[in-house]
Amino acid sequence: MAGVGDAHLRAEGEPLLRVENLVVEFKTGKKNVVHAVTDVSLDVLEGETLGLVGESGCGKSTTGKAIMQLPTPTSGKVLFDGRDLAAVEGKELRELRTQLQMIFQDPISSLNPRRKVEDIVSEGLNIWKSGSKQDRATKVDEMLLTVGLDPAVARGRRPHQFSGGQCQRISIARAVVTEPRLIVCDEPVSALDVSVQAQILNLLEDMKERYRLTLLFIAHDLAVVKNISDRVAVMYLGRLCEVGDPDLLYAAPAHPYTTALLSAIPVPDPSVRPDARTTLGGEIPSPLSPPSGCRFRTRCPKADAQCVEEVPVMRKVEGEGDHYVACHHPMEPGETLTSVTLTGANA
Repeated sequence: MAGVGDAHLRAEGEPLLRVENLVVEFKTGKKNVVHAVTDVSLDVLEGETLGLVGESGCGKSTTGKAIMQLPTPTSGKVLFDGRDLAAVEGKELRELRTQLQMIFQDPISSLNPRRKVEDIVSEGLNIWKSGSKQDRATKVDEMLLTVGLDPAVARGRRPHQFSGGQCQRISIARAVVTEPRLIVCDEPVSALDVSVQAQILNLLEDMKERYRLTLLFIAHDLAVVKNISDRVAVMYLGRLCEVGDPDLLYAAPAHPYTTALLSAIPVPDPSVRPDARTTLGGEIPSPLSPPSGCRFRTRCPKADAQCVEEVPVMRKVEGEGDHYVACHHPMEPGETLTSVTLTGANA
């Protein structure tokens, strides 16, 4: 049940990124407002990977872009290394952005089709005049080699001459070449074939280790997120509903929505029938007019009158470990949901 609260924010250590009560709204027409992100709080420690998951339209990509101030949040704080990005602008924001980069979902349309690869990758270095021209060219070649592309072949070509997987490698090179501290990865493998997905994920892990990167990894596939994340946050219709260590969250999900998402992960076993697994029914409510109380209540088999009236608050799941849930009636260990239909959660 998508809720509010900051019990899951960690008191120990200094997070590189801390988002507090983030709200992003878009006006459509004179009166209508799209409630894309509502009161979202999260933190990411330096060197950590936070996986942000949820079905299409839940607001996860908008959250990532709002962290980059694309667009500027309606309200809330985005603290990067202690500095509020929402409170700075102009040259100061541009300088801070050299420490934050983004890998976009579509690897081909995110690259300028008219520019050569060497110009795309070196753009950030050229803007800030990092080193001499020869130093920048050498760094671009090294970065192309690091992501698995031959500089002699790739340097003078344009994006349309590469495959989707190769374009994503170019995007990664462009993001890492300025030596950022944090990279927001907005579904970087969703548009790629499964075999290419594995290559890109392995590349991200290698780059993270080599360049000591911190990642916010946005995806809708929980199987992908588990393998790359140190912590996972589940999102539904603009609110967080569950946060925790991936091993705890996957082994014993406390939220009905997380349970249904995990059940939707394909199982490579012909004896497992899809119609025998937990599914979730109904359509996602419109963000123009989200449900009162718990936003997940219109699709939840455990919803009652309390869910209609009260917004659930994030609280620690009973037991030890890093596991928090925003739900009035969390799942008990071993509990299963009554069968309902999940539409496109992991499509």
